[in-house]
Amino acid sequence: MKIKQTSRQIEKFTGDMVAYFVHQQDNKKPACTNKYIQKQIDLAYRAGDFSGKEGETLLFYPSDGKQLATSRALVVGLGKAEEAKQVNGPGSSDAWRDNYRQAGGRVSQAAMKAKAKKVLVVIPDSFILDRLEVTECLAEGLGLGSYEFKKYMKADEDDNQHQIDEILLYADQQTQAVKKGVKFGAIASRAALTARDMANEPGNVWTPSRFAEYGRELAKKYGFSCTVLSKSGMARLKMGGILGVNSGSAQPPKMVILEYKTSTRNPTLMLVGKGLTFDSGGISLKPPKGMEEMKFDMCGGAAVLGAMQAIGEEKPKGLNVVAIVPTTENLPGPSALKPGDIITIYGGKTVEVINTDAEGRLILADALAYGIKKFKPQAVIDLATLTGAVVIGLGHHRTGLLGNDNALVKKVLTAGDRSGEPLWQLPLGPEYSKQIKSKVADIKNVGNRAAGTITAAAFLQEFVGDVPWAHLDIAGTAYGFTEKPYIPNKGPSGIGVRTLLELVRNWK
Repeated sequence: MKIKQTSRQIEKFTGDMVAYFVHQQDNKKPACTNKYIQKQIDLAYRAGDFSGKEGETLLFYPSDGKQLATSRALVVGLGKAEEAKQVNGPGSSDAWRDNYRQAGGRVSQAAMKAKAKKVLVVIPDSFILDRLEVTECLAEGLGLGSYEFKKYMKADEDDNQHQIDEILLYADQQTQAVKKGVKFGAIASRAALTARDMANEPGNVWTPSRFAEYGRELAKKYGFSCTVLSKSGMARLKMGGILGVNSGSAQPPKMVILEYKTSTRNPTLMLVGKGLTFDSGGISLKPPKGMEEMKFDMCGGAAVLGAMQAIGEEKPKGLNVVAIVPTTENLPGPSALKPGDIITIYGGKTVEVINTDAEGRLILADALAYGIKKFKPQAVIDLATLTGAVVIGLGHHRTGLLGNDNALVKKVLTAGDRSGEPLWQLPLGPEYSKQIKSKVADIKNVGNRAAGTITAAAFLQEFVGDVPWAHLDIAGTAYGFTEKPYIPNKGPSGIGVRTLLELVRNWK
């Protein structure tokens, strides 16, 4: 689907749908700049069917081709602008950024339901945000809200009609703000949809080798450097974490490394994403109910590669970015890792394996230790569907965030709020690290049941040293995330992609 800007006359648009946005007013009908649309709003308002409340929609069919040439017109309510000022406080715009994303998502959902292929969306004036932000967030919501994954379903004529081919964002003057907003929103939504596509692929298709192939494809398209460590290469480097987790699988492990380079004078940000293409739990086998969702255990890796796609399109200045995705399956087998085994992570630290289902931290440990030593980044961020404990603690509404550097944690929190992907910081400290001390090795891979998300992060902290580091546990938000018009109620959300992109865009 294409998202573009236009300044062509609205009345002459012959596509399938025109969409407007209006604010709710106190005891007054919502106001629209188009007189013909306003008449329809007046009728609906008098009937008590539409007042411009946030989330309300009004769909009608223009009967006079002279007023509007399109076959459908949609009006979406944005709620009260004055209330947003009171709720958000001076200078706060995060809630309204998400309001516009959701409004864009509602347009895409309505268009798909109506089988509209070509849609014209009129960018509203806003009392809260500037034109660039309004356009950016609308474009994001429009792109994200149009998502479907039907690759493995038998196509029929009716299903094919649901896809939107083109969305045009209208502004009477095509300013740089509008152009930049459309570009930013479209890039961010495409990248998140790429991550959703990766996660939706079944485990027999999206294998570690496919991760590696996709990394090479991105490198070729955007001029990245790409290195893929093979099983033999990992053995030479003594990466016992990923090799141990992989030992029960017939699929060879990979470590995909992409480098976006600007200048050696610029700081380097390292992104690490867990790439478990299927997680059965290994010898510590998971219950069968819901195990099919364990194909989503690679959503951290998908987020990192999705972010790299966006970085490749935008080519930000002043920052180098390294992306690392350690990827494997975790399966039981004759040579699989066993509870009680001791493995050695890259760099020499030994780990007693108590539970083979706590495998993500093992492969991340190799990636973190290796990446920090090789690339010497100024900051590191990892994303992983790491613990069920984070779902118990935060549900499916916020990502768990832990780190060793307050400035970096604050940056990530801000980026998440602006992206509509909120996070919640959890503590770290020696009292938690004590839970992973082993009597037979340097550390063990799980503590007791208490504070499971925190002790998992404490394990990772053992491999980052003094480098500023933030860990995002996306187990509760990578799939089943808070349902919104631009977030599917089932399946992967693409979480993390837009947070990372927002972080890179505003890195200082």
